[in-house]
Amino acid sequence: MWIFHKIFSRLTKIKLLHAILLAFTMILISSITMRVVEPNTFPRFIDALWWTMTTVVTVGYGDLYPTSTFGRIFTMLLVYTIGIGGMGIIIGKLFEGFSTYHKWKEEGKLKYTGKNHYLLIGGSKEKLENVIEELVSSGHKKDIVIVDHAQNCPINADNVHFVSGNPAEEEVMLQANILEAKSVAIFSDDRNEHAEYADGKTLLTASRVEHISKKYNRNIYTIVEVKKDKHISLFEHANVDEFILSNDSVSRLMAQAAIHHGSSKLFKQMLSHTDGENLYPITVKPHWNTYRDAAIELFDMGATLISDGSSLDIARRHHEKIPKDANLFIICDEDTYLKIVG
Repeated sequence: MWIFHKIFSRLTKIKLLHAILLAFTMILISSITMRVVEPNTFPRFIDALWWTMTTVVTVGYGDLYPTSTFGRIFTMLLVYTIGIGGMGIIIGKLFEGFSTYHKWKEEGKLKYTGKNHYLLIGGSKEKLENVIEELVSSGHKKDIVIVDHAQNCPINADNVHFVSGNPAEEEVMLQANILEAKSVAIFSDDRNEHAEYADGKTLLTASRVEHISKKYNRNIYTIVEVKKDKHISLFEHANVDEFILSNDSVSRLMAQAAIHHGSSKLFKQMLSHTDGENLYPITVKPHWNTYRDAAIELFDMGATLISDGSSLDIARRHHEKIPKDANLFIICDEDTYLKIVG
């Protein structure tokens, strides 16, 4: 009994691949053995293999069974060694592997290998939930990867992946596959009450993204949340594509709502895909010559042309020729948008 216990203890410590290879070898040898010992019972190799597999993983179907004394003794040894012992070890190893994978995924230790995903760095749980909800409601089904110092994923969702670590480190960002990300959003640290310190931490992460972008010659689109307007000039050196003012934006929206009653509802509708008319980007149609041509056709289709990129003065420049690479934005409902781009 001590010998069997020692053998079984060593078998349980072998790797899954080695256990599978050992089981496969034993199954192959067993099939060949039964084919040679009882050629009348197993006229073809596939018959012997079928019998071996059904005997190992179940108790057999009874359609084929050995009739000789040696065959029956061999069957008993096969059931107790490979069937109960070997398959038990393999199944245990599989469950152990799934359990380890699930644990590592929750702890953010696995590398994300997908492409064209949204990369979210930092941010409170509430902010992350709002961003994810908005991305889902807008119809984008791309994966979302969160990078944070937390020990476990702050958001549980099917299309959300988590990477734990310091986002200012290159290894952590590469683990989140930043080079293949559609965009990178860097949130300000709400736990830091000092805007200077919070923006400094955000700037460090943005600088790391810019370093990776230059090192691997990739154009990484970056959006950064900034707490102070005067700090934006510091972020421009990191080639940040877009800035979102957190505290200042709220203050200005409150002031606008106090002066122009109801204006906050307009901004709310523009910022969310869950209410009425929404903001959509479109490309220039070949037959559009001026902004006026585009605006009139879009208006007839039920959409309003509001800007070319961040330029909101196109109404005063309606006679100007539209650049081919213009980034136009319109306001309309989803059905109208689909007709325009369809």
